[in-house]
Amino acid sequence: MGGDFAPANIISGGINALKESNNRFQIIFVGKEESILEIINKLPHENLDYQIVNASEVIEMQDSPTAALKQKKDSSITVGLQLVKDKKADAFISAGNTGAVMSASTIILGRIEGVSRPTIGTFFPTEKGKCLLLDAGANVDSKPQHLLEFAMMGSIFTSYILGYQNPTVGLLNIGEESSKGNEIALETYKLLKESSLNFIGNIEGRDILKGKANIVVCDGFVGNILLKFAESILSLMKFKFKNYASQSFFKKLWVGLIYGTLKSVLKDIDYQEHGGVPLLGVNGVTIIGHGGSTPKAIKNMIFRAEEMVQKDINSHIQSKMKNLK
Repeated sequence: MGGDFAPANIISGGINALKESNNRFQIIFVGKEESILEIINKLPHENLDYQIVNASEVIEMQDSPTAALKQKKDSSITVGLQLVKDKKADAFISAGNTGAVMSASTIILGRIEGVSRPTIGTFFPTEKGKCLLLDAGANVDSKPQHLLEFAMMGSIFTSYILGYQNPTVGLLNIGEESSKGNEIALETYKLLKESSLNFIGNIEGRDILKGKANIVVCDGFVGNILLKFAESILSLMKFKFKNYASQSFFKKLWVGLIYGTLKSVLKDIDYQEHGGVPLLGVNGVTIIGHGGSTPKAIKNMIFRAEEMVQKDINSHIQSKMKNLK
């Protein structure tokens, strides 16, 4: 029930995931049953493996996460995560209130041993492949120990999801020198350097898309700004090309000729292709999506959740993290 276009986009994305996967998994739609059925009945859904679990309340985007969890105990977020807790579902995805999803995941599922704070990671395309940015908005007042844990979890995640062997870790800073940055950055640098991680030192913002590091660690305040800025690049480029094409027939023809190439090149920076971001550090799989998620984005969120379950990412994180302290 969460998201700017819920429940229509959520349900369409789920139905599309079932069709494309040929019922490789079952989807449980959690929310107001009457509203869900109204949407499903408008879509081709015959012979698809889904079920509906009713939840009478909805946590809205403007709701305070902690207050909403206490006051709306029959919300789709709470009920859905409880299904994961009770082993009736393997993963949970939502395009709803990010703070509420994070809080509920931490409270209901609990943290993996050795994890002080769960973190949200997001992928950036680079000249050398993909880069994982941690934290992308879950923690806006991170301490050095938290950043070290984010780097550890990110290293494990990219090893199993992207197949990176001994992935490189960079600390986002205002300069490459070890003496640069605020107190948190200086202390984090020391912790990362003393760790078993493949730490390559400080990197600057311009280094991210160059692919200088497989994992970029930063506080969630900075990470979320980077994420939202990156999401705006695609719409700006589309606007620029459309504006260029409108200037003359020949320019319109030229843009039309290269449209296929442009679409392929820009695919990597389209958030819909990645779907959502994983919440690492909780005892379960939670994928958090953009509030404006399209059916395509929801479909890809589901595939990402499936991948995390199949590769048993949490058990790998747990085995590495419990002895970190």
